[in-house]
Amino acid sequence: MNRTEGLVQRRNVVKENNSDGNRENHDVDDKKNDKNYDDGDSKETRLTLMEEVLLLGLKDKEGYTSFWNDCISSGLRGCILIELGLRGRVELERAGMRRKGLLSRKVIVKSDNPTGDVLLDEALKHMKDTDPPETVQSWIEYLSGETWNPMKLKYQLKNVRERLAKNLVEKGVLTTEKQNFLLFDMTTHPLTDNVVKCRLVKKVQEAALRRSIVDVAHADKRSLALLMLAHSADVLENAFAPLSDEDYELATRRVRSLLDLDFEAEAMRPDACEIMWAVFAAFTK
Repeated sequence: MNRTEGLVQRRNVVKENNSDGNRENHDVDDKKNDKNYDDGDSKETRLTLMEEVLLLGLKDKEGYTSFWNDCISSGLRGCILIELGLRGRVELERAGMRRKGLLSRKVIVKSDNPTGDVLLDEALKHMKDTDPPETVQSWIEYLSGETWNPMKLKYQLKNVRERLAKNLVEKGVLTTEKQNFLLFDMTTHPLTDNVVKCRLVKKVQEAALRRSIVDVAHADKRSLALLMLAHSADVLENAFAPLSDEDYELATRRVRSLLDLDFEAEAMRPDACEIMWAVFAAFTK
């Protein structure tokens, strides 16, 4: 895949406008493992990377993603890997004396403590039960069900978009409806909380327009991951479309700069999330 694919030409878009004690303990562990864990304002709805990318891809009124988007499935699996990495659950094996590349290194389970998210915990269990370990590229394929190996089909995470949409319904962001498409009925999830969607779009726009985003050593990991994953899932245009022409050009130029980075070198920086850079490399190879 061309790294800058999807950023060459602007499209004309019409703008539309309580857990138990154990889970609380695991949430505390998550924040200790990841100092970049975005807790946010207590009054705001906290979303995972998967939910954010899906929300960017959903049409507000129709409540479903574009039928022509064939990237969002693998993009959501990349979100799962990075979310697990940021929460301190998985990491890459050591590079070794021969300095193995990011895409050659295996994913190792660092902690099997539950995250409190069903999708993340299901993926984590698959990784824990797999011996020998697999690479990031392999896990994206296995979790998506895009593998020719019938023995690996058991690792596929099924109905990911629907399950994420239901999470967003529970959080009051979406609602559930049935729509008739002549030959079949489909469950859709139109937007109900426009504030959350607008806040997310603004977050993506500000991240891309912020000069510091290209200084990845000091950039917020979650903001960086969201930008790159939204591009990989082909939903970034939905956030950039409302921008003025000048800001649009600046934002796309910043994203191109990120895509042109040497991911291997960035992963060697102190405090880098190696699995995040490995996912970027898998999507842009």
